[in-house]
Order: sequence, then C-alpha cells, then structure tokens
Amino acid sequence: MLTGPDFMNIPTSVLIASLLTVVTVSGVISCSQPYQPEKATLVVRDTRVWTGNTEQPWAQALAVRADRIIAVGSNADVDALTGPGTEVISASGSMLVPGFIDSHVHFIAGGSGLAAVQLRDAATAEEFARRIGDYAKTIEPGEWIMYGDWDHTLWGGELPRRDWIDDLTPDNPVWVYRLDGHMALANSIALELAGVDADTAEVDGGTIVRDGDGRPTGILKDNAMTLVEAFIPEASAEKLDREVKAAMHYVAANGVTSVHDMADWQSLAAYRRAESHGDMITRIYSVVPLQDWERLRDEVGQNGTGNEWLRIGGLKGFMDGSLGSHTAAMLEPFTDAPNDKGLLLHDLDDMRNWINDADAAGLQVMVHAIGDRAIRDLLDIYSDVAKTNGERDRRFRMEHAQHIAAQDIGRFAAQGVIASMQPYHAIDDGRWAESVIGPERARTTYAFRSLLDSGARVAFGSDWSVAPATPVEGIYAAVTRRTLDDANPNGWIPEQKITVEEALHAYTTTAAYASYDEHLKGMLKPGMLADFVLLDRDLTTIAAETIRDAKILRTVVGGKTVFQAD
Repeated sequence: MLTGPDFMNIPTSVLIASLLTVVTVSGVISCSQPYQPEKATLVVRDTRVWTGNTEQPWAQALAVRADRIIAVGSNADVDALTGPGTEVISASGSMLVPGFIDSHVHFIAGGSGLAAVQLRDAATAEEFARRIGDYAKTIEPGEWIMYGDWDHTLWGGELPRRDWIDDLTPDNPVWVYRLDGHMALANSIALELAGVDADTAEVDGGTIVRDGDGRPTGILKDNAMTLVEAFIPEASAEKLDREVKAAMHYVAANGVTSVHDMADWQSLAAYRRAESHGDMITRIYSVVPLQDWERLRDEVGQNGTGNEWLRIGGLKGFMDGSLGSHTAAMLEPFTDAPNDKGLLLHDLDDMRNWINDADAAGLQVMVHAIGDRAIRDLLDIYSDVAKTNGERDRRFRMEHAQHIAAQDIGRFAAQGVIASMQPYHAIDDGRWAESVIGPERARTTYAFRSLLDSGARVAFGSDWSVAPATPVEGIYAAVTRRTLDDANPNGWIPEQKITVEEALHAYTTTAAYASYDEHLKGMLKPGMLADFVLLDRDLTTIAAETIRDAKILRTVVGGKTVFQAD
C-alpha cells in the first residue's frame, strides 16, 4: 500500500483507473460473496444498559466477541451480530452495568476470613467469647484462631480482654481483629508466644493496652500489633491458593470483576500461581508496601507491570490508624478523649522520603489517611513531591480520606489526588462517629458530595475484609447514608448524599482511572474488556432505600460467566 509522498507522486489518471478497478472488483465480490461480519460469541439484549460512557450513557443491548465488547446499542444492532454459535441472554427487567471495580481490598485476608471465626455481629461480650470458644472446638490444638472482625460498639464500647477467652481457648493462640484491622485481641497463649508482658516497652505508632497493674489486657493497637504478628506461622502456598480461589468466587457473586489489593509480596506470588494455572476469574491490581519501593522498581524494570489479569506498579503506605481504635491522627483531640489526638504511624520525614523516591521511580503511590491531621499532612507531602519531581501522570491516591477538615476538601481536585473511599464505612461508623469527633467535624466525614462538587475524582471500594465487598450495598450507602442501625432514615449528614449514577461511576469509570486502566475497563463500549454485571432491577429508577435489595444475576469477566444466580 502506498502512502505519503509516494502516493502523492502517482499520476491522477492512474489513480482514477485504479479506483475504478477496485470499485468494479468490489462490486463483483459483493454480488457473488456477500460480506459476513464475524458473529458475536455472547449477546445480552432486552435490558437497560448503563454504559458509563458519557457519549452513549444508555443502551438496550450489548454484544461480545471472545473477551471484548464489539457493539453497544439496540436489540437490532446486536441481532445483526448473532449467529448459530452465539449465546443469547434475554434479560427483560434487568440492568446491565460495567463490572464493579473494588478499589480497596485485602483480598487474601478476606478469603481467609470466610472460613474463620465470625465475630462481626456478636452483640454482647458473652456472645463474643462463646463464638471464639465454639470455634476452638472445631480446630486442632496449636492452630491459631484469627480474623473475626469484632465490633465492641455493639456491646457498649468496652474493649475485650484476654481473660474473657483464656479458659475457652486453652490449646490455641488467639489473635482476632477489630473490624477496622487497627487493633486486635490476643489471648494469654498468644502473648506468651510473643513474649509480651508487663515489662514490654511501648512501640512507636502503637499502643499496648494495659490494666491498672500495667499488665497487657490482650489488646494491641496499630504498630504494637507487630509484636504478636511476628510469631504467627506463615501460611503455606496451598492454603493461600485456596484463599485466593475463595475470595475470587465471593467477589464474583457480588458483581466485582476487578480489585485493587492492598497487600504484600506473598499475595502477589499467590496471584501469579493462580494466573499460571489459568485459575483467575478476578482481575487484580496487586499493591505492595510503600517501604518496598526499590524492590518494586526493580521488579517492574525487569518484568513490566503485568497484563489484563494481574498488574503491579502500586505502593501502599500508612499515615495513621482508625477512628474506631482512636488511632486516627486528628488536628484536635477526640470528643470522648480530650487528651488524645490519635497518632501517626511513621515519622513524616520517612513518609516524605518514601513517597518522593517511589514517585521519582515512576510508581503509583497510595496512602492510608483517616484523621484530618493525617489527611492534611499527606496532602502537603503530595504537593511537595509533585513540585520536586515535576509534571507527570502520577495519580496519587489517598486511601479512605474519611475525616477531612473543611478547608482541605478543595485540595484533592487542585492537586489531582484521587480520593479512594469506602461508602459502607459511612453507614457503619455513622452509628457512633459523632460521639468520637463531635457534630461539627462530622459534617465533612465521608464527604462524597463535597468532594465531587469540588471536582475531585472519587473511587469507591469496600476495604474487605473490614467491610463486605458488596458494591450494591456501597451504592446504597452513598445514596442514602442510612446507618446500619436505621437510626438515620433521612441519612446521616444527608447533605453528603450522591446520586446512583455518581456512585456507579465511582465503582467503574473512576475506579478504572485510579489504576491507569480506563482504556480497558470501567465502561461498556466497543473495544473494552467484556467485564459486566447483570442486576435484577434498574438502580436508577427504584426507591433509594430498596437499592440494597438488588440481586446480582450474572457476573461476566472477559466474556465468560463467572457467577450466575440460581
């Protein structure tokens, strides 16, 4: 084929003759052998398609060939692509949306927690202890009892103690987390294994809770948790592989097709095994600790950032702890603890250096910040690093961004910082947060509306296993802000509510942008990956309070069904 200067040098008469020949030949071919476009492998029709594409927001049907979308439009559009081998799904009354992207999970911990002791809804101290004791009877002596995700606010706020469970767990170390993951309870066996006693020194960025005689009660917060965690046996590869599979099937049943996993190198190794075995049904952005930026830089330099199933390139750090554990770093003291402003987990100079060096290496930085002081300090660091390292498409992320000082809200958009938030936390923490930070600071807590109105990018996730990886419940939370106890029927801080479509964007298009994947996923249009979810009702037309009742009918990843309701 001739192009450019060679094409321009051909005489006009030759060009006309050549074109006439092409037209004549084309005409003969079209008469004797009509062109047959390749047919779709999967078609979904008769549905309400929310595309996430502002140029074509709504459609009636979608067609897929192999792992890509080839058409989005009317029933007639996809019928033209339907052949004898096409799977056709007629989905009247349903809603089709891009696959949900959970922007913040702890994936293997979630998979492991599915089979662990379940403490999240234990409503009394007695129930908490009984469940641990009952679980101990089902496992071998010496095996650790872990996870749990307890919530002490359900029984009035008293922190659990090791003496509640010691007699019930005589043969098993116990290390069960509060649901936010920022403090945990150890029984006496676990403390003895770790060598934690009355003489153990405090840990910077953490707390050993002690009784009146200075003895550990069993509760360790944030950095102090490492004292016990260092003695937990490393899980076998086989166990991790089972947990990855359990996690993938769990999120698929909830419409999640991609996750951003805030984990470690051991998790990445497990995902690589799953990919090599052809077991992946969830796309994973595997994020490793910020302090390991040099190792990740070298890994990316040698092997690249991965593929459409498994990607690397992100680093996760921590500024502070959590509100529920009173370890969030605040500008002013907690309302219920006038001498306590929480804590920073790392020296600010260390954080600044890690972030600067990681950014200079071209890696994506995402940092946990919950308290208003932690948020402000992180925004300051991000601003300084961006100025030092110069312009680039860096996409700094702030994980959680929960309790923002009002004057800092506009900084997210101005600095291009993505707010990676978890709406379920708002309806969970909203039951008690004002007792900890007061009504004034609560006004800009989980400030979805204020952030969006300021022009900030907001990506949604769950923080699973801290909260369930259920985007439908997340959308319900963002739209209604009705707390889990139903004490706020009009919404907790209702001025921060957002619309269904805004919440959908946060779980799809913006979440894809948050991992540099907007060219592959997050919306339904030709050429994009065929990742989508079929819901049993149109979330945009039903009463907001009924959104959480919506069911996932089918989850499709890469054109293949990975979950289908019975």
